[in-house]
Amino acid sequence: MNGFLSTDIIVPAVIAFIAGFALYKKTDVFSAFVSGAKEGLSSAASIFPALCFLMTAIGMLRQSGAIEAATAFLSPFAELMGFPPEVFPLALLRPFSGSAALGFYEELCKSIEPGSFAEKVASVLMGGSETTFYTVAVYYGAIGIKKGRNTVPAALSADFAAAVLSVLAVNLFLR
Repeated sequence: MNGFLSTDIIVPAVIAFIAGFALYKKTDVFSAFVSGAKEGLSSAASIFPALCFLMTAIGMLRQSGAIEAATAFLSPFAELMGFPPEVFPLALLRPFSGSAALGFYEELCKSIEPGSFAEKVASVLMGGSETTFYTVAVYYGAIGIKKGRNTVPAALSADFAAAVLSVLAVNLFLR
């Protein structure tokens, strides 16, 4: 144990606190748990079709070579703007899948020099952008929204801004 507030102590303490508070409030903990589990399963069931479609589309994009083709086509334009070409696939993957983007980020960090401009841009981009399509699928699926009108374009604009600003932030603060 590294310190008094390690997870060995915190997790059981939180559970004990919740159980104690429930006893104090005279709440039927088991019924509350079962009710919450039912709601959670219901939410998962409503989100599942959108997530299944999203994961299938991501797999198809990665396996078809579409990401590599888009990277090859758009990298010259990105380079003109000062965006590192080796980070460009990360900018394309990030709005679709956090796990795919994280996997690419890990491979990128292994293949380039630690502390390089490209690694810093990739790090800032990972922290400053969102998995837009995943987030929209989960939240819209959970509350039953069918039409998002401006959500995806606005979120993709924010992802583009995160990519541009990651280069700017690295140039201004991390060089």
